[in-house]
Amino acid sequence: MLIKPDIARFAKIKVIGIGGGGCNAINSMISVNQINGVDFLGVNTDAQALLTCQATTKVQIGENLTRGLGAGGNPEMGTHAAEESKEKLKEYLRDADMVFLTCGEGGGTGTGATTIIAQIAKELGALTVAVVTKPFHFEGARRMVTAEEGIMNLKDKVDTLIVIPNQRLLEVIDKKMTLLDAFRVTDSVLGQGVQGIADLITMPGLISLAAFGSIYRRSQGSTL
Repeated sequence: MLIKPDIARFAKIKVIGIGGGGCNAINSMISVNQINGVDFLGVNTDAQALLTCQATTKVQIGENLTRGLGAGGNPEMGTHAAEESKEKLKEYLRDADMVFLTCGEGGGTGTGATTIIAQIAKELGALTVAVVTKPFHFEGARRMVTAEEGIMNLKDKVDTLIVIPNQRLLEVIDKKMTLLDAFRVTDSVLGQGVQGIADLITMPGLISLAAFGSIYRRSQGSTL
């Protein structure tokens, strides 16, 4: 008996890049090797920065609040922007079985909006995984404190949280690397983190979404 796969029953996976760091990670994923069976969404308060995002769908949040000028490094602004655009985000996430959220913690939009978007995804019943970075030490103590607070706020809103400390990357990359190249490496690592997990689900015969959810809901979170 010939069994035809029902494409409609395949897991619907959405990858959301939030803020500058998150959108850069999406660009890295798309440019290297786009993940099959996954929808990409770029989310930002900065209208100009959003233009550079290669995601198939882009959502500018907090249009009334920020007027497209960004969150100015203020997580509260990022939070309020996501709340303003909640219905728009819900519409995109409504049919998702699994949602990946990726951002660079420590900024305004990524730190503030990611928690709200995670909450929306969970309320809609999607398995929710966040892959985020912590700042380099040279980015300053204030940004690190903001990142730590963002990570703490996010932890209870997702099924699992993977944190990538950028500072550790400095231990393994070329010491002569420029600052710009260092940030490109973090974008790439962030993208690889999401892609590695998504490939497990989308490649036939590896692991089912239900099995993955059972494993990762028990794991709670990890730091690379």
